[in-house]
Amino acid sequence: MSLKVPRGRILIVDDEPSNRTQLIEGLSAEGFECRALASGVEAIKLLELERFDALISDLRMPGISGLTLLETARTKYPWMSFLIATGVDNVRVGVDAMKQGADDYILKPFRLGAVAVAVERALEKKRLELDSEAYPGRLEDMVHGRTKQLRAAIKSIQPAPKAISQANDETVKALGATLAMRDTETGRHSGRVACYCLEIAKAVGCSPEQMQQIERGAYLHDIGKTGIPDAILKKPGKLTPEEVAVMRTHSRIGYEFVCHIPFLAPAAEIVLAHHERFDGTGYPQGLKGDDIPLGARIVAVTEAFDVIVHDQPYRSARTFEDAIAELRRCSGTQFDPKVVTAFLEWLELHGDPREQQ
Repeated sequence: MSLKVPRGRILIVDDEPSNRTQLIEGLSAEGFECRALASGVEAIKLLELERFDALISDLRMPGISGLTLLETARTKYPWMSFLIATGVDNVRVGVDAMKQGADDYILKPFRLGAVAVAVERALEKKRLELDSEAYPGRLEDMVHGRTKQLRAAIKSIQPAPKAISQANDETVKALGATLAMRDTETGRHSGRVACYCLEIAKAVGCSPEQMQQIERGAYLHDIGKTGIPDAILKKPGKLTPEEVAVMRTHSRIGYEFVCHIPFLAPAAEIVLAHHERFDGTGYPQGLKGDDIPLGARIVAVTEAFDVIVHDQPYRSARTFEDAIAELRRCSGTQFDPKVVTAFLEWLELHGDPREQQ
């Protein structure tokens, strides 16, 4: 008789007995080993004695709140993933928790399948973060299969220029593959955007060093979506205002992930700013005009084009002509006019990229 190795040890903290029971039963059925406590004080004491892979804490509890528990524990136990449980009327607080270091939030009433997915995603994210800090070269091994898929997708569009640092570029590709593990089409989107950005960067006279950083930033621009719940990321209909607010956090989540890797610091600025608008009405910082990094201005144009001409969860792909018209319409407001001109000239010369894939 063989014993199953648990998928991870989970500590559940909630002052409601029914919530604890529901999470224990649901996660245990998915192969996780669970312990449950009724207060943050008890959790802090237990964490000093036992090691856990993840902590799920209720947001509002007597004594120590979920956010206070998160703040207390994440410094002492950096290997552990943190998830905050909150009601549907407190989505913004869940977003704030992610900004403060939580890996995800889960909504009450619990949907146990979604909870299990969120826990597994948080554990995988933490594993990759820890390995990226200590052993960047191992990232590709961890996601080897999906990295090969992503490389093939990029190669089918256009080979990337020879890397200045092969080891660094392999790390970038492996980081990008973490997003492909979550959503294959988003991974392909990032590869296509990176190729388009290289063409524009070349056309506007960027140096080889600038082109390399723009390629990296473009390739990783959506890496923060690994921190967005599937219910929002893959929602087939229109997002609610609260869900839009959650989705918009992906640029800052991505920045926080990438900026800690020294050679990706310039690319991290692109990740952060790729949803800024030329007229200053974008997010997250409201930058305007040339204050927006050039790479982010280039990503903004190419990403919009690629989103328009490919199927999305909420609508079907539109025509090549529709995309051209939209870029022209938004030139000077959403997009840098010089970048739009350079991209339209490239598209006029090469035609619809989908016909060449």
